[in-house]
Amino acid sequence: MSNLLRNIPSVNELLESPQLRTVVKKLNRGAVVSGVRDFLTNFREEIQTAVSDVNIPTATELADQIADWIIQTEQPKLRPVINATGVLLHTGLGRAPLAEEARNAIATVADGYANLEVNLESGARSQRVDAVEKLLCQTTGAEAAAVVNNNAGATLLVLAAIAAGRKVIVSRGQLVEIGGSFRLPEVMAQSGAILAEVGTTNKTHLEDFEAAIGEDCAAMMRVHPSNFVIEGFTATPSLEALVALGHKHNIPVIDDVGSGALIDFAKYGVTGEPIVPASIKTGADLVLFSGDKLLGGPQCGIIVGRKALIKQVATHPLMRAFRVDKVTLAALAATLRLYQEQEIAEERVPLLSLLSTPIENLKNRAERLAPQLAALPSIQSAEPIQDHSFLGGGSVPSQKIPTYCVALTPTEGSIDQFAQKLRLSSPAIFGRVKQNRLMLDLRTVFPRQDTGLMSAVRALGSQPEPEQEK
Repeated sequence: MSNLLRNIPSVNELLESPQLRTVVKKLNRGAVVSGVRDFLTNFREEIQTAVSDVNIPTATELADQIADWIIQTEQPKLRPVINATGVLLHTGLGRAPLAEEARNAIATVADGYANLEVNLESGARSQRVDAVEKLLCQTTGAEAAAVVNNNAGATLLVLAAIAAGRKVIVSRGQLVEIGGSFRLPEVMAQSGAILAEVGTTNKTHLEDFEAAIGEDCAAMMRVHPSNFVIEGFTATPSLEALVALGHKHNIPVIDDVGSGALIDFAKYGVTGEPIVPASIKTGADLVLFSGDKLLGGPQCGIIVGRKALIKQVATHPLMRAFRVDKVTLAALAATLRLYQEQEIAEERVPLLSLLSTPIENLKNRAERLAPQLAALPSIQSAEPIQDHSFLGGGSVPSQKIPTYCVALTPTEGSIDQFAQKLRLSSPAIFGRVKQNRLMLDLRTVFPRQDTGLMSAVRALGSQPEPEQEK
């Protein structure tokens, strides 16, 4: 065993190899030295624990292996992917892609300093929400606004700011759990507010809310159950009715609409999503929603509503813990500017652009791509087929959006191995497996990415078989 270990080239010897010298130029010497040492440590452990004879590679062979390993391990963990899953707001793939205007705004403020909390005219300190508040008020009709890291943060902050130690009335049918074990009752407990659940799972009436109102009541809350649907014998008070009840008893109404549509998505075949400006117009005192879902902007939580309540929220100690940075504010402002004209938003906001793409366009692309993909050595068959996409991101999971896919069957290996190869390709591609075929759903693929799909599948023939996922 000791003779085998002595045959392994030293770190210095390997660093002098042409292969690793090239890697040093691409990365840096420190990273390569660390990589060589880690590789050799693992290699020695493999030799010592091996149950059969081990062949020691030559110095050249070992240098090749180490160079490939270092390049692979030094790749960024967070990389762009082509989303061909058909889920437009895919949480695992970063939800809404940003508009070009938002990306440019990020680059501009990230390149140096920015007046994040300074008024340019007076030179005095200002509030960072100034970067977006006017735009949020224009697009929603609200008096004031605040922005935090996400909508869960918005919910926790609002409850802590206006209801700590007091009751908040919520319909039992709206005590939602969102992905990642975000449960409204637990969030409310963390905020210090006291949950007063009324009604039943399927039916809650206005009288249930009124019966729960007392001196210790801080607010009534409507929560949009975006990730599930209760069907059959159901009832829930309208927002108009809750607002009227709130005015009668001088109790604010919080409307947590979740996904944050600024326009009516019914034109895209997606119904039932509350519209933020409509909630404000109806009289909700505070409206909470996400920035990276139906709005199509960066991840954030947005709070709009009455000025006095927004001030309570903005001055609460938790606001500092949940506040967003200059990059998020720049991207949000750029996205909101696009909504000043709906036609421009539909053209420039990627989510709206993907949703509004006619099915005929997708069919034409699928019929063009399918024969090209079928001609590649790694593909046994490629068929254009009509199917359905989904909005995702916790929004209307049961509603289907018509789409066209290219259904691929690989020449070799299982469909899971084929899907893994595409995930590890450059660019990385995520599809969905259906009926033992990999579906590339073009509803979520930008036309400019069609060439990337082709090049990634074309390159599969030269890739080694990936290890099976554990």
